[in-house]
Amino acid sequence: MRIITRGGYDWRSKFPSIADDARRLAVKTAILDGEAVVLDDKGRADFGMLQRALGRLPSPYDAGAIVFYAFDLLYLDGRDLRRLPLRERRRLLEEIVAGGEGAIRLSEEVEADGDEFLRAACAHGLEGIIAKHRERPYRSGRGDSWRKITCKRRDSFVIIGFEPSVVPGAIGRLLLAARKGSGLVYVGGCGTGWSNQLSVDLRKLLESIATEKPAVTLRRKNAIFTEPLLVAEVEYRAWTEDEKLRHASFKGVRERADDATVHSLDERPIGGGDL
Repeated sequence: MRIITRGGYDWRSKFPSIADDARRLAVKTAILDGEAVVLDDKGRADFGMLQRALGRLPSPYDAGAIVFYAFDLLYLDGRDLRRLPLRERRRLLEEIVAGGEGAIRLSEEVEADGDEFLRAACAHGLEGIIAKHRERPYRSGRGDSWRKITCKRRDSFVIIGFEPSVVPGAIGRLLLAARKGSGLVYVGGCGTGWSNQLSVDLRKLLESIATEKPAVTLRRKNAIFTEPLLVAEVEYRAWTEDEKLRHASFKGVRERADDATVHSLDERPIGGGDL
């Protein structure tokens, strides 16, 4: 029995509860495709909680909190199933993995209008949806038989500084803050979304309002802090458990004229995980 990651590593030792449940499946041999997750208190997969359960960060979670959601079956008792359509592979998978309990669970399949289902997923704080063609065979990697469609969120954050790029005169990463209570708190940064020329222009603009005292309590090596006078429009996928932006991308900058337009953590439900 092996648990192979996308990178080809055997992680049996990191997923002991999944390994135990795999040994109890009513099969002689099988290859299941799926994803290991840790669920938050609302049943949403949370990448930050998974990182902590794997021991990469201090955490109350351990490997026993990790569950495996199976969404495909590639091989069963000596039979290669990859040429079968998804609907048939799914039927066979449902016979060996049932229900939503234990360390190995069946990923729920939903037939619905794609746009409406995506909107519902986004409204519940999920990262997005996976759409698959039920009549297609299995293909490794990316292809036209399935799509990952993410919820793209867009909000405004105060720029409190930047980290220089390795390219002289350019921005490497913007440091961002959101409103919380009567003040600002650091919510991470973004390092993509600008052209080379915009990066240079943005750095010149930020250097003109540089300050020795950061707008929030923050220590960042090599960071240059700025007066909190500018707001960045940022597109991002989700929030981490510790209230940091995930996959943030810069979309624009403007003067901080009205704090009502700056994102507030007081008005945001914590959560939002990975599919």
